Order: sequence, then structure tokens, then C-alpha cells
Amino acid sequence: MRFAILGALLLLPVFLTAQTPRPHIKRTNPPTLSKPTGYSHVVETVGAVKAVYISGQIAFDGNGNVVGAGDMKAQAEQVFKNLETALRAAGATFADVVKMNSYTTDMSKIADVREVRARYFGANAPASTFVEVKGLVRPELMLEIEVIAAVREGVGVRPVSQ
Repeated sequence: MRFAILGALLLLPVFLTAQTPRPHIKRTNPPTLSKPTGYSHVVETVGAVKAVYISGQIAFDGNGNVVGAGDMKAQAEQVFKNLETALRAAGATFADVVKMNSYTTDMSKIADVREVRARYFGANAPASTFVEVKGLVRPELMLEIEVIAAVREGVGVRPVSQ
């Protein structure tokens, strides 16, 4: 029981960060547009923000090895872990993401990607585009995702290293 309570307390900040709307980001889904699944139709930044552009992330581990060849869910897990690492390096979280572009070689596996995406974004869904492509940089890769985040100036902003 003690471990369950301790685990819940340790995970609470992660859950709150993923679910808390950012005051510098406004998400809107006009009622006359279709109901989105895991994305927002309109995302606006409000006030002074730092734009963060994350290059397309693929299912490479830290050593450049492909994770989950032939397994879309495993690749999605690695891609989102990589996105999380890149966002943290810029002082951002998934709650700060305003735009996401996804490229897949197999649109029939989109449910696997959506399942993983939902865990990382929660209610803070970005504007999003999902496209099927003929191929990615390596034939065993099935997914590439790039994001743009908006971080409120003065919050999480790190000095530029040279």
C-alpha cells in the first residue's frame, strides 16, 4: 500500500503537467467543424512565447539503432520518447506543443500511433497533420513525427549554448 501511495505521489506531477492547459496556448474546435480525434482544429499562442521546432523524430534509440522494426506501436513509443527528450532539452513539454506533423508508411496502423499519442498529450491536443508516405530514411522505419512548441517567455527558457 505504501508503495502504491508513493508511486502515485511521484507520478502526480507528470499527470498534472500532461493535463493542465497552458495559459499561453488556446485550443479551439469550432462546433461547425468535424469533431477531432486526438488533435485540435485551431491552436493559438497568446502573449510572449519562445517557438521551439523539433525535427522529425524516428524510432532510433540513443545509439542510432532502430527500435521495433515492423511494429508500429513499438516505433510510436520510441518516437514519443525521443520527442519528449527533445522537448525537455528546450524547456518544453507535450502540453506546450501547438503543431504536430506525422508521416507513416502504413496508415492502417494509425490506431497504434493514436493510442501512444493520447498518453503523451492527454487533453492538450495540438493542431495536427497525418500523412502516409512511400518511405522514410530507412526501409524498416514506419513513423516520423515533428512538432512545434510554444513556451511562455521566462518559463523554462534556457540560455543558448555555443
